[in-house]
Amino acid sequence: MIEEHEVGLEEKEGQGEMDKADRRFARQEQENRFLVKKSEDYQVFNNVFDMPTLRTITKMIDNGIIRSVESHFGSGKEAKVYLATAPDGSFLALKIYLTVSAEFKKRLQYIAGDRRFSETKKGSRNLISIWAKKEFKNLRTARQSGVKVPAPILVKRNVLVMEFVGDEDGNAATTLAHTKEISASDYDKIIDQMAILYQKAKLVHADLSEYNIFKTKEGEIILFDFGSAVDIQHPNSKQFLIRDIININKFFEKRGLEVLALASAIERVSGVKQ
Repeated sequence: MIEEHEVGLEEKEGQGEMDKADRRFARQEQENRFLVKKSEDYQVFNNVFDMPTLRTITKMIDNGIIRSVESHFGSGKEAKVYLATAPDGSFLALKIYLTVSAEFKKRLQYIAGDRRFSETKKGSRNLISIWAKKEFKNLRTARQSGVKVPAPILVKRNVLVMEFVGDEDGNAATTLAHTKEISASDYDKIIDQMAILYQKAKLVHADLSEYNIFKTKEGEIILFDFGSAVDIQHPNSKQFLIRDIININKFFEKRGLEVLALASAIERVSGVKQ
């Protein structure tokens, strides 16, 4: 671990020294308790674990939230998801929002119109932190309302700790996009989940597709990736809802299954007569 006086020295000596500290810290963590050694993880290590992120995760380890980071199993334009272990040996999902990603500037539309985050300050790192907190809050609200989502556990800066959805060997559940057997029942379950999300949680997912829906081995449907979700009072919530429904309808139609007409689906999800 880097001592406090070393951190102060890095700040004074500029970016060159910070880069050296980053590399030294990364090597120490790789060689010790932080990241289980797997070559595929080393390739993305430096792009994900900058110094503030390393400090955040180290604090989570010190506070007994996680024991180690095992392997990378999911990626997006704005975040990477890692399998982690809790102190009791159970699995967790660790979502790390990339502090170098330009995607967050495109995401302002999901925050600017959301009254829950009306006091967002400028600055990319602050925006990413707000985005992480936003997903945590959306997941918590959805779960408390009865929507099947991964349980949020903790959020700190750009790191979100969640329930791991997968098997006891650490294999993540399959997304709907990669599920071979799709049925009309799956479609009904998704529409029902969207209805609970809208009518009880008062949220619209706003980025729903077959790529952020799990179908477990038991046939359970679980929605995830809630960073874009907005309150139904958001000025673009109706537009986002329509887009979500169109995405889901297209997927099931491609699989040869019947879907609800758009107006009927909107009515069923919103509970409002069209």
